[in-house]
Amino acid sequence: MEISQQCVVALTWTLKDTLGEELDVLDDPVEFLLGGADLLPAIEAALQGYTKGATVELQLEPEQAFGDFNDQLLFLEPRELFPSDLQPGLTIEGSALPDGCNPDAPRDALYTVTDIYPEHVVLDGNHPLAGIAIRIRMNVNWVREATEEEVGRGSCGTGFFNLQVASSQFGHDHTLH
Repeated sequence: MEISQQCVVALTWTLKDTLGEELDVLDDPVEFLLGGADLLPAIEAALQGYTKGATVELQLEPEQAFGDFNDQLLFLEPRELFPSDLQPGLTIEGSALPDGCNPDAPRDALYTVTDIYPEHVVLDGNHPLAGIAIRIRMNVNWVREATEEEVGRGSCGTGFFNLQVASSQFGHDHTLH
């Protein structure tokens, strides 16, 4: 079956920056719906017409991927507002920010704790790959027709570099895929 809109493709990939540093490796196939919300438009366009067994390589500039880095999404917040077990790398939903945080911090953003100081915590609302041109090598493991349910949802339940967000209790589950 050839990859087209409203089909499901199972991919593995290696993601690198333009200097060749490995950013992410997905060794086990994950299914994505084409024509939904699972993949970036540039990746969907690149996959069109390929079949099982194909290898697709492309480079994405920041505007095709996760956008440019926006320094207006960096916030320095009082350390005492956060739990004592807070760790760098934790992702927090903007709507779950504690009372007392900067009211200008968008509540619809995801924030990564990048640094923790004795008096302050640095929150970054940019995607971890914002501002980075990426090279991706994808392997097409299989292609199948999408189910009615998948088409109706617009997703196979996975998104390209979907960040799992910590709960309002500041849990520690975070990943790039």
